[in-house]
Amino acid sequence: MTLTTPAPTTPGTGLRQQVLALYLSNSSLDAAVVAWGAWDGTGATRPTAGDADEPPYATGVEALLDGWRLFQASPLQPPAPGHEYDTSFLKHEFFFEKLVEV
Repeated sequence: MTLTTPAPTTPGTGLRQQVLALYLSNSSLDAAVVAWGAWDGTGATRPTAGDADEPPYATGVEALLDGWRLFQASPLQPPAPGHEYDTSFLKHEFFFEKLVEV
């Protein structure tokens, strides 16, 4: 197996990743967003938790329509017997990315 080394880029230029995490009300991408987070690898913005009252998109499908690429969805796992009504982490987590030239 041969590994390819990426071509060197000029410092401060090249592709950078923006990441968007949407937590949906169920496992369907057209379900409502109940929580979110964003990170900007371009350095152009510095989003922080709680800096907006409204989610950037109402559903995961709206993010796809705006050009975000889905790269990870949390697997569905049933609750352990006896813990069906416990509160815990948000289960329906979807990670999206955009690659931006800087």
